[in-house]
Amino acid sequence: MSSLPPLPYKNWADTKETLHLFLQMIGKVRLKAHPKLNHWWHVTLYPHVRGLTTGRIPYGDSGFEILYDMLDHKVIISRNDGVQKSFSVPGLTVSAFYEALFSRLADLEVPVKIVSKPYDNKSKVPFPEDHAPRTYDQQAVSDFWRALCLISSMFETYRTSFVGKQTPVQLYWHSFDLVVTRFSGRAHPLEGGTQSDKEAYSHEVISIGFWPGDDSFQEPAFYGYAYPEPVGMNQITLQPGDAFWAEKNGGALAILKYEDARNAGDPKNKILSFLESLYEGAAEKADWPLADLKHQAL
Repeated sequence: MSSLPPLPYKNWADTKETLHLFLQMIGKVRLKAHPKLNHWWHVTLYPHVRGLTTGRIPYGDSGFEILYDMLDHKVIISRNDGVQKSFSVPGLTVSAFYEALFSRLADLEVPVKIVSKPYDNKSKVPFPEDHAPRTYDQQAVSDFWRALCLISSMFETYRTSFVGKQTPVQLYWHSFDLVVTRFSGRAHPLEGGTQSDKEAYSHEVISIGFWPGDDSFQEPAFYGYAYPEPVGMNQITLQPGDAFWAEKNGGALAILKYEDARNAGDPKNKILSFLESLYEGAAEKADWPLADLKHQAL
């Protein structure tokens, strides 16, 4: 039996939306308080043994961290001197979560101010004004955390074979996906698009990730793509055989459904074979220096 938990999208779609909005608030704190890094690496959240964390955020001569504990379902804000504030999450509306988060930051003398509305989300209601009751299935959130832990470990294994520049395993809170991106080292500035897009896609990349599904694709899946997309990208033979190519935003997107991986005899091997087949095929077509970028074990 697979150790990856089932994550049927329709069963926890409302809870996922609640969690997504809560994490956007935490992510926006990191965006505002952390020194800016290339490719927006300063905005992301990271897998933690109990949930998702901002990691240490510098603040003046000190620093702080926000941990969303997905086992006990509480938010813990810790300062460098050991002082902590926390609050329980279940039952909160978006506005109540916002008030709890920022009142405790103020208590810790970390008065961060954010743009207090969702980003690129189907909810357009500013956080302080969203008083609607929210679904929060604690077991579904914990199952999602269990999946992220296992997938993060697989992504860390995937990272080991590459010696070039690459991201840590990180979760982008606006799109709600766990990502690892590799860089060829060659600049390729994006023409058009938003300023944030131009910052993200200033160089050649091959990116892989996991997302839990959304209204347009109602099941969790692993994916991969390249920028700029090489000619014939969607002709690359993917592994395993049930992986496939789809079109997303006018480009080719490699997909392996989470359930297909979860039900395999060896889910980790199946997922890693997908990631490696996507990377090697895309890197070859894009004329990346594959040999130079490959880690040679001593």
